Amino acid sequence: MRKIIRYIPNFITCLNLFSGCLACVMAFNGNFLMAAAFIYLSAIFDFLDGFAARVLKAYSTIGKELDSLADSISFGLAPGVIMFSLLQEVSFQGISPSLVAYIPYLAFIIPVFSALRLAIFNKDERQISSFIGLPTPANTIFMASLACSLPSVFREYGILLVFVILLFSYLLVSQLPMFSLKFKNLKWQDNALRFIFIALSALVLIIFSIKSLHWVIVLYILMSVGICLVNRKNQNK
Repeated sequence: MRKIIRYIPNFITCLNLFSGCLACVMAFNGNFLMAAAFIYLSAIFDFLDGFAARVLKAYSTIGKELDSLADSISFGLAPGVIMFSLLQEVSFQGISPSLVAYIPYLAFIIPVFSALRLAIFNKDERQISSFIGLPTPANTIFMASLACSLPSVFREYGILLVFVILLFSYLLVSQLPMFSLKFKNLKWQDNALRFIFIALSALVLIIFSIKSLHWVIVLYILMSVGICLVNRKNQNK
C-alpha cells in the first residue's frame, strides 16, 4: 500500500502536465476559453501535488524534477502558445506587413523565461516561504485570463500586447520579492497580507466575473511592489 501511496503526488503532477498539453492544443486552435480552463486545472493540480506530498510524506527527487518539467509545459509553453495565437489575431497599425508575420513568434519568449524562472527557483533557498520574481502559475493565469477578455485597445494596437509579454517575462526573472499564499496557520497577525489579498481578489471577481482573473494577478503584483517599497523605506530609516 505504501508503494502505491508514494506515487500519488507524481500522478497528480502528470495530470498537471496532461492538462497543460491540452491547453496548448486549445490555444493553437484559438479556443482561448478552453485553454484557460485547462490552465486553471493545471494550477489546481500543481497545488494538489505538493499538498499530497506533504500530507502523505511522499517526497522524492523524481517528483521534484517531474514537477518542474510539468510546469515548463503548463506554465511555460502553454501561455506562450496562447500569446502566439492571440498575436495572430490582433492589429499592428503602422508596422510593415512583412514584419507583422514574425511578431507572433515573440510570444515564445515566455516559455524561455519561464524555464529560466523554474531553474532559478529550484536552486534558490530564499524562496521557501515567499518568492523572488513572479511565479510561473501567476504569469500563466494572467495570460490566459487576458486572452479570454482582451480589451479592444490590445486588439487595435497589438504592440501593447508585445509590451505586456516583455514586461511579464522580465518579472519572471526579476529580483522583486513577492508574497506567497502558503498558510502556516490561520492567525491574523501572521497572515494579514494574505487575508487582505484574498478578500480584495474575491471582491474583484464578484464585480467583474471570473474572466477578470488577470486583474487579480495585477493586484498581486502591485501589493508585492507596495510591500517591497515599504520594507525598503523602513530599512533606510
